[in-house]
Amino acid sequence: MIQPQTHLNVADNSEARELMCIRIIGASNRRYAHIGDVIVAVIKEVVPPNKSLKKSQHVPLQKSEVVRAVIVRTCKELKRGNGMIIRYDDNAAVVIDQKGNPKGSRVFGAIALELRQLNFTKIVSLAPEVL
Repeated sequence: MIQPQTHLNVADNSEARELMCIRIIGASNRRYAHIGDVIVAVIKEVVPPNKSLKKSQHVPLQKSEVVRAVIVRTCKELKRGNGMIIRYDDNAAVVIDQKGNPKGSRVFGAIALELRQLNFTKIVSLAPEVL
């Protein structure tokens, strides 16, 4: 369960390392977010810039920038309809744009299958393992 002030790892290569949840997108009084929910987050830690890349290739993310992200892993268990329970070691999210496409070109770690049903197919296709 992710709530405001929760720190999350970033599971893609969008130059952010750590996010902090600010708000959960959806109903106005939602307290917790689960796998597949979109959140508003602030970037707390970024990857040091690479000097070999040209500035015209991409726009890097800055520290303290407000972004949207979709939650892909949580420490809290996820119970499926067939009785299977899935639990991950960390809380992780993928930074997305307004249309729901990931800002990074790679996704690291295992991703839950429920993201495919929530129309995050681009994230599922980039993931190395779908559980």
